Amino acid sequence: MQRIIARLNQEAEAAFTKAGLDTSFAKVVVSNRPDLCEFQCNGAMAAAKTYHKAPIAIAQQVLPFFEESPVFSEVQAVMPGFINLKLSGEFLAQYMNDMQADEYFGVERAKEPKTIMIDYGGPNVAKPLHVGHLRSAVIGESIKRMGRYMGHTMIGDVHLGDWGLQMGLIITELKERQPDLVYFDDSFEGEYPEEAPFTISELEEIYPKASAKSKEDPEYKEKAMEATHLLQQGKRGYQALWNHIMTVSVNDLKKNYQKLDVEFDLWKKESDAQPYIPGMVEYMKKEGYAHEDQGALVVDVKEETDTKEIPPCMILKSDGASLYNTTDLATIMDRMKCYHPDEIIYVVDKRQSLYFTQVFRCARKTKLVDEDTVLTFLGFGTMNGKDGKPFKTRQGGVMRLETLLNDITEEMYKKIVDNRSIKEADAHKTAQMVALAAIKYGDLSNQASKDYIFDTERFTSFEGDTGPYILYTIVRIKSILSRYVENGGDTKAGKILAPAGESEKAMMLALADFNATVENAFAEKAPHKICSYIYDLANAFNHFYHETKILSEEDAERRQSYIRMLELTRDVLETSIHLLGFSAPDKM
Repeated sequence: MQRIIARLNQEAEAAFTKAGLDTSFAKVVVSNRPDLCEFQCNGAMAAAKTYHKAPIAIAQQVLPFFEESPVFSEVQAVMPGFINLKLSGEFLAQYMNDMQADEYFGVERAKEPKTIMIDYGGPNVAKPLHVGHLRSAVIGESIKRMGRYMGHTMIGDVHLGDWGLQMGLIITELKERQPDLVYFDDSFEGEYPEEAPFTISELEEIYPKASAKSKEDPEYKEKAMEATHLLQQGKRGYQALWNHIMTVSVNDLKKNYQKLDVEFDLWKKESDAQPYIPGMVEYMKKEGYAHEDQGALVVDVKEETDTKEIPPCMILKSDGASLYNTTDLATIMDRMKCYHPDEIIYVVDKRQSLYFTQVFRCARKTKLVDEDTVLTFLGFGTMNGKDGKPFKTRQGGVMRLETLLNDITEEMYKKIVDNRSIKEADAHKTAQMVALAAIKYGDLSNQASKDYIFDTERFTSFEGDTGPYILYTIVRIKSILSRYVENGGDTKAGKILAPAGESEKAMMLALADFNATVENAFAEKAPHKICSYIYDLANAFNHFYHETKILSEEDAERRQSYIRMLELTRDVLETSIHLLGFSAPDKM
């Protein structure tokens, strides 16, 4: 379905052609003076130089041909040469009916669907998710959902950190605490136990303790590094422990991501890329891409146009050990071989920009990706507390994501109970839904690349630009529709009529912008554009609601039109919040 602005441009081109003017000047834009008009065409200003006429004369020349169009109800030429446009109610009503009849509410699905992979998890195993993991999860999930809505094949990968020193630290600490475990007996040849020798709580206590020890005790760190090396070399007992660590950690991670309503198609790990590394290193050497520099193996990635120094991409350290660069490049090989994506998007902290510049350039230079494969770095800013510093607990530690979710849920539960709007039995489930909306909308309403203040009090408010306000609006619409059905009404009967008033027209104009918003938000990987859109739409609906007697409207056809409009508004809002990664309850 055509964007409304594209249709208006067609009308403008037809008018300029009939007036004998070049259609390159026939561009319609949203008015920057909504008190005067809804759209405007400023082409006469630019055409003045070409046609050696005053802009107002050109505007008056083309005006009669705009007036011929059934799309516009009012057309004015105003000094110094603007053409002000208002849409006809009949045209808008037809656009609304076409939107309602379309499965995707007017969004143009991709004519050539792409396969797009998103790397948007990145947690290390054996560690709990903390607030630092929030942004990658919610931004990545939203982009994945938008892409699917547009018709692309979206593949989300959690990309777990499971192959580094943390594994050696855990194994070393376990060995010191429980040296008699069968995993440390080199002579053992039987089957290892199916059950892990630790719980997730114990595992989450072991790692930080081992990490702290390694910073103070060089001998302990040496043991951990040796354990890491033996694990990576395939030591049987250590690999069995690694499997236990993975099982316990991944089960816990899945549970916590589920609470966030974030799903991954792939639960790939750094270790999955290890088999590619030897062949990749050999290939880079053989083809002359990699060379030794102070004992390390590197690939030069600087370019002539660089305005700042871009260091070489290190493939192997001087001792032959691999790095994150190595693993990420090998992961690209794995992704190209198994999925052959058209694009790979990395949703990570913006402070990793230089690192990904090196990795992407190296992947291109060494031809690990096709020439037309797009590698995208989507860097996000920091989630800060009210003090402007990274969000912490009251004690100053890094807050667990589970704790943040629980705290916000408890806050919403209190508000819902105080409101006494729903039964006690439903209050907890509703509180969870509203809390998730508060957190996700609070995050996504900010441009991804910018730092932002996580303000619990503001984010949980039912007023203003917040998730709870959006949900409250949807619930209000659902309530009206339910009452209409209870009184014997049929929500599917009739059609949307031309607007009866300005607030209804404003709501139609807001609805008409849905397809352009979704298409632009996905193209720019910008969920905040959808947040801004639904806030405007919710405001337009609430303005209409407060000045319109919907259910008590005496004209049956008009009343049915209102109901159809409400249905479309509900559907567009619910579709939009689904793209953002949350949903609305039936009552609040």
